[in-house]
Amino acid sequence: MALNLITAGESHGPGLTTIVEGLPAGLELDQELVDRDMARRQLGHGRGGRMKIEKDHANVTAGVRHGRTLGGPIALQVPNRDYANWEERMNPWPVEAEIPEVHLPRPGHADLVGVQKYRFSDVRNVLERASARETAARVAGGALCKAFLAAVGVQIRSHVVQIGDVHVAPRATPVTVQDFEGVDEDKVRCLDPEASRAMVSHINVQRKANESIGGVFEVVAFGLVPGLGSHVSWEERLDGRIGGALCSIQAAKGVAFGDGFDLPGAPGSQSHDEIFWSEERGYFRETNHAGGLEGGMTTGLPLVARVAMKPIPTLTKPLRSVDIASHEPAQALRERTDSCVVPAAGVVGEAMLAYVMADAYRRKFGGDHIDDVRDAVDRYVERIAWRG
Repeated sequence: MALNLITAGESHGPGLTTIVEGLPAGLELDQELVDRDMARRQLGHGRGGRMKIEKDHANVTAGVRHGRTLGGPIALQVPNRDYANWEERMNPWPVEAEIPEVHLPRPGHADLVGVQKYRFSDVRNVLERASARETAARVAGGALCKAFLAAVGVQIRSHVVQIGDVHVAPRATPVTVQDFEGVDEDKVRCLDPEASRAMVSHINVQRKANESIGGVFEVVAFGLVPGLGSHVSWEERLDGRIGGALCSIQAAKGVAFGDGFDLPGAPGSQSHDEIFWSEERGYFRETNHAGGLEGGMTTGLPLVARVAMKPIPTLTKPLRSVDIASHEPAQALRERTDSCVVPAAGVVGEAMLAYVMADAYRRKFGGDHIDDVRDAVDRYVERIAWRG
């Protein structure tokens, strides 16, 4: 049984819609936890004016009754408060007013290629759907996937490890669930207070220079059983499925698992996670260079992925472009924008990893009711004698 997550909606349209299909019946949901993740997506030093307008809330319109899933598709709607200011420009139906077209594509955005592909003359027909506003719908759906994972003992967390050229210091010990306590209270969602202060300062400097800033966030899944995914088909290898999901986040340009791009420079003896066994622990590893994945499958160690985010392409001092109507040189479109979205992108990364891992559990363990899923997981854990 597969899990599907579909989003619809435009940045300044009436709202966003998410449909999650494939969750078992009987799963308890908490509206506050869904809205908490929606609010977390709006966090981070460097966010722009849109965050002052939108106070995101997801309304469940199907698939849930009295706080529990019914086994059918779940529909959620996220209203766009800013639509009141865009009703003529973004109305689904024809309007009497003359609406000027946008002809100034931004370098680094979907604008130019989108109008070429879909035979549009108005860049707004592309940029509205391509906008990272769409991730609010992903986070709403991802919160349901998190609830399912929590029911089988899995937790997902994220934090920022780099903004611009400011990096966190290497850790002496692997990160744990407890380390994330209070991370959302930090201005850039960083676990290293010294690095956090430097990141905030860097954002301030670059923002005054009319620049946008990229960085890297890390997302970690704790409590995954070994053997999710498969080695038998490239389509089922979790490295590829997770990498695709995380790279689908707007402005994401690369994904690394575990030690990632450090591994090519290390010898084999320092690149792999040696296997041990004891009566008390069963099979275990003392390192996690692979980031919790071997042969496209989970190992039972924390799944660790880092995502590189480019600076967002909407700049307060626009780059050079071309007017697509006149073909004359012009400055790119300038709209309300953020300076840095890396802290918020980490929350989107949690949602995407939650979706892929929830789907992996559904594919492996099936079950029409959440208790059936738990029973199947328990039997599997007993069979492989996994100690967790």
